Amino acid sequence: MLQVNNISFSYSDLLTIDSVSFSLAKGKNLAIIGESGCGKSTLLKLIYGLYDLNAGQIFWNGQEVLGPKFHLIPGMDFMKYLAQDFDLMPYVTVAENIGKFLSNMYPKQKKERIATLLELVEMTEFANIKVQFLSGGQMQRVAIARVLALEPEVVLLDEPFSHIDNFRKNSLRRKVFQYLKEKDITCIIATHDSKDILAYSDETLVIKNGKVFAHSDTKMLYENPENRYVASLYDDVNEIPNRLLNADSTEDKIILVYPYQLKVVEDSSFQVEVKASYFKGNGYLVEAGFQNQPIFFESEKPFQKADLVCLKYQK
Repeated sequence: MLQVNNISFSYSDLLTIDSVSFSLAKGKNLAIIGESGCGKSTLLKLIYGLYDLNAGQIFWNGQEVLGPKFHLIPGMDFMKYLAQDFDLMPYVTVAENIGKFLSNMYPKQKKERIATLLELVEMTEFANIKVQFLSGGQMQRVAIARVLALEPEVVLLDEPFSHIDNFRKNSLRRKVFQYLKEKDITCIIATHDSKDILAYSDETLVIKNGKVFAHSDTKMLYENPENRYVASLYDDVNEIPNRLLNADSTEDKIILVYPYQLKVVEDSSFQVEVKASYFKGNGYLVEAGFQNQPIFFESEKPFQKADLVCLKYQK
């Protein structure tokens, strides 16, 4: 189990990570989400042991994770960290980069392992191409393969699919996360992409201003966000008084509602004025207004500006 106990860290006088605590069981996938600059990447680096903590402790299976003050080469042997800059060797081949950490004592096994990882990240045809000639997305796929080469106990992934084109990203995501589950590898991923989170992460940790803002089962957190900040990290979100959503209610308690939860109906007391429709492929995201407040909902068909539409809430 990974245990992060009340850790704090600062680059200057202002704390970047402030009293963060959580635990994660072996083989689980944890997504760390939050707005840019909230401390996600720094937290991954601290877990890996790249920086010395100001306070607190980090343990993996009872072994303390220590920083540069205690290790000539920072980083823990049982972990691998994928940085946003990839840290590849540009003047050697893709296969040589993936095999960097593999022993040369067993050349046949090394070659087989590299071939398996090339197939995993869909880079087999580029095995003998030097990294300097690859695109950013191809480099990122090579970097993913390299961190998996030794089957570490823990992988720390910082925006691992950010440079990869959409037509390949979905397939790669499925393969990588399935591989991690099959190998019982604990994974922590810092991401802005909700598709990295909802289908693959067992738990989600929300960071704001360097502090833990929420931590729960991913599905539970998505379906029951504690506040607008949490909900907005997944999708557009509406803040609507309960009395407009429930005919039997008179209270003005604000309910957080995702666009897909508002359905177009023939008649209701909740009527909005359309401002714009945006094609999404399987339908439309419609932006509307209600009492000077923006409202977003989904529809199978587009609406024209100034159309009046009745909506009903379906959780």
